[in-house]
Amino acid sequence: QLVESGGGLVQPGGSLRVSCAASGIIFSMYTMGWDRQAPGKERELVANITRYGSTNYADSVKGRFTISRDNDKSTVYLQMNSLKPADTAVYSCNAVTWIAGKVYDYWGQGTQVTVSS
Repeated sequence: QLVESGGGLVQPGGSLRVSCAASGIIFSMYTMGWDRQAPGKERELVANITRYGSTNYADSVKGRFTISRDNDKSTVYLQMNSLKPADTAVYSCNAVTWIAGKVYDYWGQGTQVTVSS
């Protein structure tokens, strides 16, 4: 189970941190990621972090967003700085791993992030 928190309303240029707490999985074995979906738009990958700590970001958020993980707390974070109205979306947490050729893939319910003055 993945449970996101920390979404809300923030002004342009502001910061927000969203969190995703995992349970029922061996968190350290999973690549964790954040996707987002804005109204009328397709879902897009925002960032992910492998079990080894390697990170990947969408071009639109590079330099502004930082993904991190705490394996002891089974939690992944997305620190969002210099937020823009275009960042408004539902942010969803994802956990994925491959074991013996089988994919294990889980999603959270999402948390709304609204950037507006």
